Amino acid sequence: MTDNTEKKQRVLLVAVCSGDAADTTASLDELESLADTAGAECVGRVVQNRENPDPGTYVGSGKILEIRDMLEYLSADSVICDDELTPAQMNNLEEELDCPVADRTLLILDIFAARAQTSEGKIQVELAQLKYRQAHLTGMRRYLSRLGGGIGTRGPGEKKLEIDRRLIDERVGALNRELREVVKHRELIRAGRKKGGVKEAAIVGYTNAGKSTLLNAMTDAHVLQEDKLFATLDPTTRVLELPGGNKILLTDTVGFIRKLPHTLIDAFRSTLEEAACADYIIHVVDASSPEMETQMQVVYDTLHELKADNKPVVTVFNKTDRDTGDARLHDHRADYVLRISALKREGLDDLVTVLDRMLMDGQTYIERVVPYADAGLIALIRTKGRLISEEYRDDGIAVRAYVPRELYGRIGD
Repeated sequence: MTDNTEKKQRVLLVAVCSGDAADTTASLDELESLADTAGAECVGRVVQNRENPDPGTYVGSGKILEIRDMLEYLSADSVICDDELTPAQMNNLEEELDCPVADRTLLILDIFAARAQTSEGKIQVELAQLKYRQAHLTGMRRYLSRLGGGIGTRGPGEKKLEIDRRLIDERVGALNRELREVVKHRELIRAGRKKGGVKEAAIVGYTNAGKSTLLNAMTDAHVLQEDKLFATLDPTTRVLELPGGNKILLTDTVGFIRKLPHTLIDAFRSTLEEAACADYIIHVVDASSPEMETQMQVVYDTLHELKADNKPVVTVFNKTDRDTGDARLHDHRADYVLRISALKREGLDDLVTVLDRMLMDGQTYIERVVPYADAGLIALIRTKGRLISEEYRDDGIAVRAYVPRELYGRIGD
């Protein structure tokens, strides 16, 4: 009987430790999760302790001998390095080790290529891949000439990667034009939301913190939720009806990660800007992760880079149904802090209450009589505020309502 099961690529993880050994171990743990998500099997690790990565071979000539021996002993197919390699480092490592070498950036790009579903996502991923490979073209030629499958082969494909720089430039230009059209469409959608007066909260967080699970639990969005890194890439927006009659838009965004490649930040900027354009930020934190504090810092650093760090923040410590140890769940940068379990739907009522409160903080209570000649204001109140009551009288329509402060001058007394 023939076994048609695809054989997993066996990879050896390599890192340079320039400081905290625990931080390097945590980074390698994450790299192993990334490799697993990409469909590879991690069979070993090598850590080189040195002040800075070697400019020629990343780990230095002495360590290369150890890596070569481990590749043979563990029957590993390839090497994945925990940092982004220069073209020279990648080329020299492949020459010395006689096997394919990938880096953290290439691995993340590979996962994104496998996960992208929408046309926008596919454009963004291909653009990021081509920009990366454009910079690494010299170092990757030998690797690509013999590579038949594995990490780094998804997306544009081997044929496109072997074309000259001029054709890559042309393809990048074409993708940028396509992406600009997509960005225009996204901006029109955002403008329509703003015109409608409905506030928006962007759900952000480290990858696999439970953002999609939270959106599904609150709105029945049916977004893919999976215990994998970068399970979803494309933003999804749903309306949440609040108990007091208010509505708010919730948008799930792509997960953040340490050492997030700049090519991805640039390519996915229109998607990531959902956070920058939102009125509020819901920061989802995996309370069960031993790297919780580091992951929170990565999220805030990324929000700062996106100029989205000036929004009101609700931090929700998710997965509190798991053992969180003695972790103190606090976030002094947030306006509100809550404990929830999105999977078990625990604590979601508290989150809804907080969101309703935040919306009400931005509205002003009015009581006034609207002349029948200005009856169109009632529709404006319904759209952008919260109409409590209306009474039709001889002198006009008596209303009690909450309205956004920016409309108070038009509607208020």
